[in-house]
Amino acid sequence: MTIGIDVGTAAVKAVAVDEDGRVSARTRIPHQLRAPAPELLEHDAEAAWRRGPRAALHQLARPDAVAVAVSAMVPSLTAVDAAGTPLTPGLLYGDRRGRVPSDPAASLPPTGEAAEFVRWTAAAAPEAAGYWPAMAVANHALAGEAVVDFATAYTALPLFDGTGWSRQACADHGATVEAMPAVAAAGTAAGRVGDTVLGVGAIDALCEQLVSGADRDGDVLVLCGTTLIVWVTAPGTPRMPGLWTIPHTAPGKSRIGGASNAGGLFLGWVDRVLAPGDPAAVDPRRVPVWSPYLRGERTPYHDPDRRGALDGLDLTHDAAAVRRAAYEASGFVVRQLIELSAVPAARIIASGGGTRVRPWLQALADATGLPVQVSAVAEGAALGAAFFARMAVGLESSMTDAARWAGIEATVDPDPAWASAMADRYGRFLELAR
Repeated sequence: MTIGIDVGTAAVKAVAVDEDGRVSARTRIPHQLRAPAPELLEHDAEAAWRRGPRAALHQLARPDAVAVAVSAMVPSLTAVDAAGTPLTPGLLYGDRRGRVPSDPAASLPPTGEAAEFVRWTAAAAPEAAGYWPAMAVANHALAGEAVVDFATAYTALPLFDGTGWSRQACADHGATVEAMPAVAAAGTAAGRVGDTVLGVGAIDALCEQLVSGADRDGDVLVLCGTTLIVWVTAPGTPRMPGLWTIPHTAPGKSRIGGASNAGGLFLGWVDRVLAPGDPAAVDPRRVPVWSPYLRGERTPYHDPDRRGALDGLDLTHDAAAVRRAAYEASGFVVRQLIELSAVPAARIIASGGGTRVRPWLQALADATGLPVQVSAVAEGAALGAAFFARMAVGLESSMTDAARWAGIEATVDPDPAWASAMADRYGRFLELAR
């Protein structure tokens, strides 16, 4: 038995699994996502990153677990004292305190958000003992070891140069090398939580991909979480303007795509402002079009100043129609990223807590015209972390073996009755985004 803990945007999720990836216990510790201003996004790092993982491990109550590992979203950062207690807000992706000026003519997405988080945090707490992302805070809370994996460290370029923390780059951002977390390979042992080994986990999206089964060219992994993340499996290392290309765990392949704000953050806001309504009961021809950019957009525009809009409203629209439009907008973002990847898509594999929201999955299938296969374990990042925990104690030798943990519990097919109307609305969606 191993345990995977995922520090997510809305909650800490944890699962205890056996050698075949079967979940024997799960828990969820919610925490508050704070947006004190439209361009700010943060956690109470003490509650979400420190106490949350401890509470999740306690609630699972599995003393027979041989190892535990943590995954977490990136980028994130807080200042900590010598005891590992957070001193500043936990900054999250998209917060303006990490903003990097973007060049509209550049073909590649801007980098350096995590480094700018360090600059702001070091200025806010210059006497802090450390400047740590969520994974390091959680690992220290569990085992007294402030450690992150190499992929998480790479998100802090130019502070991390591939082999270690750059003393000069850290100094340029107000920090010292000694204040940064240790870096180790995912799947290695880093410490102990009582009798349980602490293994090094990985970025949440990597952990999700590890156990998703999205390994064939044209497989599209869609993570339906607070952030919407789309990765298209592609041969070689294709490069497309505005999209990220990162290594796949399968040899000779890459993942191309990126993260969007049109996920649960947007859909949760819609839930709060709309009256109840059943999107399935809507006339396919009577739906407006959302631009879902309530706090800017990440991939493919990388424009923090974009804002939302609702187009084509009339007196016949009700809450159900507007709610359906919100789900469609999320689906249109997925379709756009697939098309921009230039990879012929074959199927969508959906994971994350949003897979329990059937109208979202149906709109995703209708928007893309692709079948949506729903992962059997919604907590994909925690499941992937549990596999890394097995590697840390020598029970696994290769990340590619995690494919045996992939499972599909249901398939949502596109509804032909919606195809024509949605093709028209997708065109309007693209026009609104220009």
